[in-house]
Amino acid sequence: MSKKDYYEVLGVNRQASTEEIKRAYRRLVKKYHPDIYKGRDANDRIKEINEAYEVLSSPEKRTAYDRFGHAGVQGAAAGPGAGGFPDMTDIFEELFRGGFGGFSGFSRGPQRGPVRGADLRYDLVVEFEEAVLGAEREIKIVRHETCTRCGGSGAEPGTSPVRCPTCNGAGEVRQRQQTILGTFVNVSTCPRCHGTGEVITTPCRQCNGSGLEEVERRLRVKIPAGVDEGTRIRLPGEGEPGVRGGPPGNLYVFLRVKPHKIFQRSDDNLLLELPITITQAILGAELEIPTLDGPKSIRIPPGVQPGKVLRLRGLGVPHLRRGGRGDLLVTINVRIPTQLSEEQRQLVLQLAETLEPISIENKGEEPGFFDRMKEALGL
Repeated sequence: MSKKDYYEVLGVNRQASTEEIKRAYRRLVKKYHPDIYKGRDANDRIKEINEAYEVLSSPEKRTAYDRFGHAGVQGAAAGPGAGGFPDMTDIFEELFRGGFGGFSGFSRGPQRGPVRGADLRYDLVVEFEEAVLGAEREIKIVRHETCTRCGGSGAEPGTSPVRCPTCNGAGEVRQRQQTILGTFVNVSTCPRCHGTGEVITTPCRQCNGSGLEEVERRLRVKIPAGVDEGTRIRLPGEGEPGVRGGPPGNLYVFLRVKPHKIFQRSDDNLLLELPITITQAILGAELEIPTLDGPKSIRIPPGVQPGKVLRLRGLGVPHLRRGGRGDLLVTINVRIPTQLSEEQRQLVLQLAETLEPISIENKGEEPGFFDRMKEALGL
């Protein structure tokens, strides 16, 4: 079934101003209010009116509709419920604030239901090794807990909260207003009891009527192996207490990782730069290197080139959400001596006489440092 023209639905012409569209919308909502209009199509008419208003009240959507018709705003008016409101009750409550033409429905009553407590945040600085290998740390937080004197009621022991005299326990106050459109009843949260329907006449001396007191707590935080900078650890139920029997919030521990003196991290791999002498590079060597698991032996092949990356599997960072570990990538850094004794210089000269000179034409296809690093990382 084809849709009606939105201007026709609201009963305005195409040159109507934004204010004229708004007045037409309010007039139609009043006309087809379920308490007044008893036709079976009341709900369909309200949806149609709100769909038209949602498009024509937006300059961008109205321009698209004027140029392309319904195709230009397809899906634009398909918000939650009519006019973007969750349900029809919310439309009328938003429009008339609790009453219409003498009706005073939409009362939500005092706010006495349970409310979940607020979440807390704690920033924890950990060592590089703790982040990689895992650890357990103790932290100290200050949070609110239920007052031990009044049990959370806020009232001094031996007394109880009483019914709010301002709203008579309803949790809301109403103000009737007569307008040309009818009688409106504005409903708002009671300013004295804040919607609870009760007031405390004798506040607790310990918490001053809040029902809460500040308490310092020490908690143990387990740091899983493989976490990184910015990892968030959730401690359920360690946040602020709930209100009116609601559950407590959570504590979120955000990790900051200190840099390491010799290791760097690339995802789940560890990077290590290993300096060696020129003779070790030429002849090869068996060296002991540091790892986070203790000293390990590594074999340097003869003729190793500067920037060569050697991979030691399984000595990297544990995978956070699966078994196994990354690798340790060792980058060879050949240190060229800047000062030689005369004897050393003569030996180097003798070596130079036996080596074939390298020219641009016969330099070969030896990969560069970044090529070797990409190869080691599997990129």
